[in-house]
Amino acid sequence: MSKGKFYITTPIYYPSGNPHIGHCYTTVACDSIARYKRMQGYDVMFLTGTDEHGQKIEQKAKELGITPKEYVDNIVEIFKKLWKYMNVDYDRYIRTTDDYHVEAVQKIFKELYDRGYIYKGEYSGNYCTPCESFWTDSQLDEDGCCPECHRPVKQAKEEAYFMKMAPFAERLEKLLTETDYLRPKTRATELVNNFIKPGLEDLCVSRNSFKWGIPVPFDQDHVVYVWVDALSNYITALGFNNDAYNDYDKFWPADVHMVAKDIMRFHAITWPAILMALDLPLPKHLAVHGWITFNGQKMSKSLGNVVDPFVLGERYGADAIRYHILREMALGADSSFSNEVMINRINTDLANGLGNLVSRTVAMVEKYFGGTLPTDREPGEFDDELIAEATALRDKVDDYVEKTQINNALAEIFKLVSRANKYIDETTPWVLGKDETKKARLATVLYNLLESIRIASTLLSAFMPSTMPLVFEQIGASGDAVSYDNAGRFGALPADVTVKKGAAIFPRIDVEKEIDELNEIVKKNAEKAQAAAQKSETKSEKPEGLALIGIDDFAKVELRTAKIVECEPVKKSKKLLKLTLDDGCGTRTVASGISEYYKPDELIGHTVIIVANLKPAKLCGVESQGMILAADCPDGGVKVIFADDIPAGSKIR
Repeated sequence: MSKGKFYITTPIYYPSGNPHIGHCYTTVACDSIARYKRMQGYDVMFLTGTDEHGQKIEQKAKELGITPKEYVDNIVEIFKKLWKYMNVDYDRYIRTTDDYHVEAVQKIFKELYDRGYIYKGEYSGNYCTPCESFWTDSQLDEDGCCPECHRPVKQAKEEAYFMKMAPFAERLEKLLTETDYLRPKTRATELVNNFIKPGLEDLCVSRNSFKWGIPVPFDQDHVVYVWVDALSNYITALGFNNDAYNDYDKFWPADVHMVAKDIMRFHAITWPAILMALDLPLPKHLAVHGWITFNGQKMSKSLGNVVDPFVLGERYGADAIRYHILREMALGADSSFSNEVMINRINTDLANGLGNLVSRTVAMVEKYFGGTLPTDREPGEFDDELIAEATALRDKVDDYVEKTQINNALAEIFKLVSRANKYIDETTPWVLGKDETKKARLATVLYNLLESIRIASTLLSAFMPSTMPLVFEQIGASGDAVSYDNAGRFGALPADVTVKKGAAIFPRIDVEKEIDELNEIVKKNAEKAQAAAQKSETKSEKPEGLALIGIDDFAKVELRTAKIVECEPVKKSKKLLKLTLDDGCGTRTVASGISEYYKPDELIGHTVIIVANLKPAKLCGVESQGMILAADCPDGGVKVIFADDIPAGSKIR
């Protein structure tokens, strides 16, 4: 009998290229929770998919000479291959290019418009193309860049539709501070202080500078902004506003949305606001995790620190990789990935811990009883302590899974594994085996060990689904013995259980050899990334690679000399200097990213060349009215081009 429904989702992944181990955590975590809930008897819906619209995809496809749909089709196949390889068993996979999703999103957008929450206006501000996010000046990082990916932003100005956010501010603040919606709740403070308290800005919900998106139903010049498009997948995949599925009434609201911290804002503020505007129920929980970092940096293809999950899986098995990333990531915090930590974790927990426990126990049953235990029993010291820990385990794991604290759930399971290994040392079965009068006691010890392994491996089967059946086979466990119900009691194995010795479940790894080989792989990745960057840079610097312009185009650029009369650092930035310039007609302010090459007092009094008619832009709170000319030097440095012998205000031609 079903215990009820359970709906869990990952974010839908942006198909930006080949996936790496950093992509795996959310989906593997959700898969593990979904498997555990199924084991408990819940009717589970586990949703994942791909977010396939946006300017970046349109640009990438154009670079490759293919259509955006062809580009995303290729990437989707890679992601699906990865999920299959990592033993991810999702119930539904949504693509935002699916016809039913497009239909449903257009209806959602129209409904928000009809209810008066969406209006037409003009957007002018900071835009990050990779994140497809608009940011206010106060939200930019200390270098005036995107606070999420830390890439440069650009000034964007275009006609757009906006969604009113102020009507939901009070309800959103209460949702974040007075309920357990957000996990961990400590994240609520930064969201409230950074986005709600200063006054929720209206959300830009359309774009008209590119075409690869869902058309606004009543204005074909606009496409629906990616975050309205992408976030709606959680209900469109259930059949909301479409006829493709009919699971909405059954599964909504979602029990858990799990996301990484870089998209927390959209799931904690934007998505609930959309649902509030539509008068729809809110999800029960939003679980936010950190990034898997490599040597302190977020994994990035451009940095060459990508760790390929296919390579790792081939070397150690997908389940070992699943276990490592799940065990290392504490909810809300980053997880530092290194080859050494991963290999030591596999050796310590899986090879020396669980693998050794299974092989020792099965080997002793075969050695002393020919593979089948006798039914005579003799209780003894240490039995009750082991049995108590084993029978209490399931409830502890239940609690941590319910809280989406998977690392703690796994830690509890391996406490039992450690206790069972200690029990072997305490009961000394190799000594008991030498005394014929102790056979009943020996049989009891070995049965207790098999039962402890059964309980631990049953609960672990949600997290390492392909390996635990091998354990079941070796310890003679099958059918109801490995059910969730029997994971809460001791004695489910037959008294005369028969074991079957097999290969080592988790062979021990030669640490030094593996680290050297993996480091070589990472080094080659870095060299490839560097070579690609140099090739791109060389190509961009070749005169024949530049677009030719006419004299009329060049005449549009006004270059003038200007004298630096004041110079000071920009408080919000490590790179910018604020220059006050006398351009012969008055003073103007220019922000320039040269602070690592010049001190302010080294520049005062010098005359520089400026682009005088450049459109003003605000950088870290400073309105920059132009740009000074500087040269990138072969040694990697930057030198400002001085024109000290030319009067300020002179036109360069």
